[in-house]
Amino acid sequence: MLLSLLLACQSTDEPAPWAFPEADGGPALRGPGGPNVTFGPEELFEGCAFLSGTEIDVEHHNLLVPYGGHVVMPWAPEWALTGGVSLFDLSDPCNPVRVGDGTDPTMRETHAMGFAHIQEGPHAGHWAVTNYMESLAVGGLQFWDLSDPTAPKVAGVLALDGYLYPDAYAKVSLSVFWQYPYVFVAVAENGVYVVDATDPTAPEPVTQYVFDNQLRAGQVSAIGSLLLVTAAEGSQAALLDVSVPDAPALLPGSPFDAVDRDGVARDAYFSNMVGNWALFARKEDGGGPMVMDLTDPTAPAFLADLPVPSASGGYIFYDEGYLFVGGSSSAQVVDARDWSNLRLLGEGALPGDLDTITPLGNIAFLSVDEEPDGDVSIDGQATAIMPWAEQPDVAGPLVLRVDPPDGAVGVPVTARIGVSFNEIIEPMTAFEGALRLYDADDAPVRGWTSAQETIASYAPREPLLPNTTYRVEIIAGGVADPNGNSTPSTVTTTFTTAP
Repeated sequence: MLLSLLLACQSTDEPAPWAFPEADGGPALRGPGGPNVTFGPEELFEGCAFLSGTEIDVEHHNLLVPYGGHVVMPWAPEWALTGGVSLFDLSDPCNPVRVGDGTDPTMRETHAMGFAHIQEGPHAGHWAVTNYMESLAVGGLQFWDLSDPTAPKVAGVLALDGYLYPDAYAKVSLSVFWQYPYVFVAVAENGVYVVDATDPTAPEPVTQYVFDNQLRAGQVSAIGSLLLVTAAEGSQAALLDVSVPDAPALLPGSPFDAVDRDGVARDAYFSNMVGNWALFARKEDGGGPMVMDLTDPTAPAFLADLPVPSASGGYIFYDEGYLFVGGSSSAQVVDARDWSNLRLLGEGALPGDLDTITPLGNIAFLSVDEEPDGDVSIDGQATAIMPWAEQPDVAGPLVLRVDPPDGAVGVPVTARIGVSFNEIIEPMTAFEGALRLYDADDAPVRGWTSAQETIASYAPREPLLPNTTYRVEIIAGGVADPNGNSTPSTVTTTFTTAP
């Protein structure tokens, strides 16, 4: 009898230690993904379809971004009062299918949109963050619940101190970057707010960073602990260390100016950060892209530019070696596979103030936010779908930059991990099986994931251990682009925390 009891005790199943899921075991997308259509040469740089919001859409559009196998289109003017989010199935891009719409009168013009898919816990759901404005003196962040793609809805807001409109570039929220749980908010002369959005329905301010030189923060982008802040309609930019989220620190070498090939500081409208590059849409004495090299964040340097005399910059994006630059009167697609020889591949046109061209595989979205005389754009034609390449995208995302950098030491225990890819990724594929963190004993370190455009983020759920070496893995077959092409090979880096 005693022997039977001993054997029974020995065979009792112990709970298996938690392990990362397989790279291909991520959450199922809700839609079919990006376009898999081939175009003829005569179809390139010509609009083949238009996208609109609901009947209250005043035709003031900006970027479009992928999420969950659909394309998300925010639409709202800078003065709020009417706005919303629409989702589309664009597997056949010239025959778009509307999936769902949500509206909210406090939504403000959207220059950036970050996503977090929380798979478990009290805040589980599909979330997006953008701008909101309730009155001339009340505005800030707005969180959308995308859990039901047929009926997106606002689930949380946060008013930020010092907000003031109607000056669209002085004291209003201009862009956001969500590195879950933290949101970085560019608020012009009010600097940068750091917001804790662990619970997207009840976000809380953490701190505010104001630049001594009154840099009007227009755009923010974060790769791990590196935060790029650029001026709206100015030449200045700055890099902050945000590894300690409640204490952002200006890096040596910042602020710096975006300069042209002659070393002349040039105003830019908006910017972006991809890999080691800060991308600027020039708006002074012509348009076109300007690119600064951030390989050494303490010494930004000119890398490339392509003046376009007929343009005046809007917003800028990067996708697999090509730049997409809004130029007000037109939009440019620039071949940037060789930084020493930028070449204009083609241009798109759409009546109105054509500030935005957003890539998605072999198509791009042209979006206008007003007519040149200040009226709304042509009815139903605020966003056009334009093929720009003949063949569908078949290449998976390549890793351009990981932060903390490989071999970094003295990393704060509150740091998050950032990975920048060479193309816009499908945010839902940036999950705990695709991005992994291991401690010195090869034990998995659980984290929260989020994604925005070309950048995926991994935030450990608890502070890291001091004086410990950690391993980051970006797993082959994990993170994918909207067409379903995944990372072709595993990338591994290490870093060591501070004592």
